[in-house]
Amino acid sequence: MTTTTPRTALPGEPEPPHPTHPHPHTPAHAPARRHPARVVATALCVLLGGGLVGGAALTTWADHRAASRPLPPDAAYRKAASLWRAAPVDSLLPPVLTGPSAGPGGANRTWTRIALAPDAECPAALAADWQNLLATTGCTRVLRATYTDATRSSLITVGMVFTPADARTMTSLKGRIPAPPAYGFTDAQRAAWAVSVPAEAPVVVYSVSAFADGRPGDGPPPAEELMKKEATGPAARAGLGHEARAVADRIGHGVSFLAAPPATPPPAAPTPELTR
Repeated sequence: MTTTTPRTALPGEPEPPHPTHPHPHTPAHAPARRHPARVVATALCVLLGGGLVGGAALTTWADHRAASRPLPPDAAYRKAASLWRAAPVDSLLPPVLTGPSAGPGGANRTWTRIALAPDAECPAALAADWQNLLATTGCTRVLRATYTDATRSSLITVGMVFTPADARTMTSLKGRIPAPPAYGFTDAQRAAWAVSVPAEAPVVVYSVSAFADGRPGDGPPPAEELMKKEATGPAARAGLGHEARAVADRIGHGVSFLAAPPATPPPAAPTPELTR
């Protein structure tokens, strides 16, 4: 004799479906008939869904293309004036700089950042002759750092002077810039100096080299004078002209890259497909 034990429902478990009895006049194996209105509605949903997906893909592509489109040169130049606060400090003044063939005789050089000053207002960071020079351009902010070479026998001050000036006014500064101030050592220790005025940003990049042992410099002369083959003296033989020139160029190139990065080709437009 068998008995049927009543089923105990578990919390959250759905009830089993109740058996349905086919209509007495409908064969059990007969296929279900679709209502014409339901077929039309399904087709419309498929078409609308495919259109929405395709439209979203095209909108995303258009937004990405607009974001990757480079700014006009004038707008990019104006925007670069705010790099001092918009760009990470390590991208403006990298912890390590490399200079392949940057030393005397094509020797490789490497410089490590050993001091970083807080961004400063121009009167506090620049000497009077620099403030007079920048009277026509204005001066927004000054960034400074000090580097040393791999042998730690030389020091190189780097400065970045940001201005609100236009490109023509910045170009007029070339050839009129005096020896820059030092940071990390005294002005009397300056051995050579160099400047760079990138075409892509309203900024003056300067560098000053010195002996790390604190001996006084002579002048200081522009870096190009110490880089001449006939140049003599301890600073020239130590390559301090090469150091100043190479560091200023590398920092200037970095600013140019941040201000006007190479354009990347826009992504291909998607080809939306309808869901089947």
